[in-house]
Amino acid sequence: MAQTSGVNFSHPIIVDRAMKILMLSATFPYPPSRGGTQVRTFNLLKYLAQRHSITLVTQREGDVTDRDVEALRSYVAELAVFPRRETVGAVGAWGKVSRFSNFLFQGTPPNVLYLYSPEMQAWVDTWVENNQGAVITSEHSVNEIYVRPHWRQKLKTVVNIHSSVYGTCKQHLDSNTSEKPTRDRLQLPLLRQYEQRYCGKFSEIVVTTDEDCRQLQDLSPQGQFSVIPNGVELEAFPYRHGDPGGHKLIFTGAMDNLPNIDAVRFLSLEVLPLVQKRYPDTTLSLVGARPGPQVQELKQLPGVTVTGAVPSVAEYLQASTVCVVPMRSGYGIKNKTLEAMAAGVPVVASDRGLEGLAVDGSSVPLRALRANRVPEYVEAISRLFEDRRLRLSLSRHARSLIETEYTWETAGFRYEQVLSRSV
Repeated sequence: MAQTSGVNFSHPIIVDRAMKILMLSATFPYPPSRGGTQVRTFNLLKYLAQRHSITLVTQREGDVTDRDVEALRSYVAELAVFPRRETVGAVGAWGKVSRFSNFLFQGTPPNVLYLYSPEMQAWVDTWVENNQGAVITSEHSVNEIYVRPHWRQKLKTVVNIHSSVYGTCKQHLDSNTSEKPTRDRLQLPLLRQYEQRYCGKFSEIVVTTDEDCRQLQDLSPQGQFSVIPNGVELEAFPYRHGDPGGHKLIFTGAMDNLPNIDAVRFLSLEVLPLVQKRYPDTTLSLVGARPGPQVQELKQLPGVTVTGAVPSVAEYLQASTVCVVPMRSGYGIKNKTLEAMAAGVPVVASDRGLEGLAVDGSSVPLRALRANRVPEYVEAISRLFEDRRLRLSLSRHARSLIETEYTWETAGFRYEQVLSRSV
């Protein structure tokens, strides 16, 4: 079980008053199936809105519909939606130099500046001025730019860090999965300074795993940290009624996410062919929205299906023999792992794919099989293909873990305790 720093959840705080909470999310968090950031933001918002007055400030991306906006509005007391700015910068080598120079002198990464809206900042400034004593949350660290340092003196400021930007960049370099290693080596010390600086603006810092907590505590030793993992909506991922057997593999996730792209290419090009040598009828379903060319080309391989967005990820999971989560980069707890475990699908995953989860070891029942190298994946998958009793055991133990520790109700309750605690 993930350990929590700074909050004793065994003696819960009783929240006896409604709070005014301003939630900042430049990423539009509806529908929650849009990606991992949206899933976490929406489900925490949904829980808090049952007892507290939520104002959500967000940005509208091009694929957000009017129906999405109205659906999200029904969950909050107030919704402020700003258009996503279409920033056109210099391209080519000069553009890269310009963006790095701005990062060097301003101290803020280009992706954070890209999402910055002066109009949204002015709206947030006015709200804070008129709501003394409220709580403001930055949902994902990219929203920290809207929180002014002196606000910490007059209201509670919380940053909900989905994953450390410095830690993620460093891990990409260490694992040789960086898309642009030269750029990342230059930016790494700047990211460390940036993360150290913005953490100092907040009364509370929330992370999803112990590993992220250790990483960030090293950067901000004086920070008040709490570990609140992700959860699963159990109704959306019901436990499957039976074992389908066969030799059907699945990977789920947003297919425009770089760590996911790396994972599916590794699985399809390096692991799957060796599994198919043993089990020629093995298939692999790559299930997730927005597959780009690097993912689409994988459907040319024998047995590989690229689905794009689907109405129900749970149905695809329940029809599969094994879910493989071969993440080689990306910090934080993985929703895809939690969802597969909730659905009762046996999981084979890397250390990254299992981050934050107690799934093996002498003191816990076996809940998933761990693999990090190609031969380990082949052996673990083969073992599950052959052993129905092992599949059933992993399925039951994994579902039990999710039910007791990884629901959104549990995560929301813990988040509420953090927001309500006196500074």
